[in-house]
Amino acid sequence: AGAVGIWHISRPEPVEVEVKPVTRGSVERTVANTRAGTVKACRRAKLSPGIGGQIAKLNVNKGDSVKAGQLLLEIWNADLEAQATLTEREVNAARSRRNAVCLKADVARRNADRLVKLLRSNAVSEERVDNAVTEADTFRAECEAARAEVQVREAQLAVVKANLARTRLEAPFDGVIAEINGELFEYVTPSPVGIPTPPAVDIIDVSCFYVAAPIDEVDAAGVRVDMSARVTMDAFRDRSFKGHVRRISDYVLDIEKQARTVEVEVTFDRPEQAAALLPGYSADIEVILERRDDVIRVPTEAIMDGRRVFVFQRDEGTVALRNIRTGISNWDQTEVLEGLAPDEWVVVNVDNPELADGAAAVPIEERP
Repeated sequence: AGAVGIWHISRPEPVEVEVKPVTRGSVERTVANTRAGTVKACRRAKLSPGIGGQIAKLNVNKGDSVKAGQLLLEIWNADLEAQATLTEREVNAARSRRNAVCLKADVARRNADRLVKLLRSNAVSEERVDNAVTEADTFRAECEAARAEVQVREAQLAVVKANLARTRLEAPFDGVIAEINGELFEYVTPSPVGIPTPPAVDIIDVSCFYVAAPIDEVDAAGVRVDMSARVTMDAFRDRSFKGHVRRISDYVLDIEKQARTVEVEVTFDRPEQAAALLPGYSADIEVILERRDDVIRVPTEAIMDGRRVFVFQRDEGTVALRNIRTGISNWDQTEVLEGLAPDEWVVVNVDNPELADGAAAVPIEERP
């Protein structure tokens, strides 16, 4: 009895272990971004007038929805408007002169043709016919000159209208006004070469979004366009969005000297699910390189050195160290090819220094 009592007193306390079951299911091999990605609009335009001047019209406010072609801002252009009106009238006058001269040319040609027919029957003199033909040719040349003058005037009008268009900002697509830098009667100037200045109007297309995120150059080698991907965001912690890779950068970013990455863009499979997104949200992407279904899997955190796990033997109340052979894996699950069977239990708190092969153990949730 004394010996039994000594043994009970001196035996080691069971190791507390956190266990999870070996299951069957799907395992995916994935790669993820190394730094936070960004939600971006498929189209975004930062607009400024082509010339400097005073803002005469500002038809939008920050946050307004606009349609393609809608006038956003206009620089004072009364002088160009007057010049356009003058040039239009000059065009109309030139067209009228052309019509008059060309009508005279037609009449002169018909008269000359009649006199040529009369000359064959010696009803008119040859001199009169020559004069009529020459007059018809002269009017025809004047008609061509008048047509050329109309083309010149029309080209001048196109130049004036082009200069007039440089004073106006129109929406290039349907979108939302993200920023306005300027007020009525303020002066705006175009950016000098090499010196960026804030745009007068910043417009964003909020009907289409994608995520751009940097992936380590080593992991990016396995990524291909059209691969499936998942997108998660801090703003929507309880949701993930399905997508696919639409673009892989053609060059390596060298923003950080020791961390070189490749930018990968992921679009959403269901754009309507992304309707609540805002450009600039931080986002993470997970590209699915390979997927296997109905395989034996264990939590990745339970595996040591890529080939060993502690198996909890509930009947004996001990843990056993076992070698396994693994397949594909991700942060959560790892495929097991050999060494484990479904419904076995593995230890996940493998950093416990008291763990050893054959050690007595008790699950944390079952600790009295």
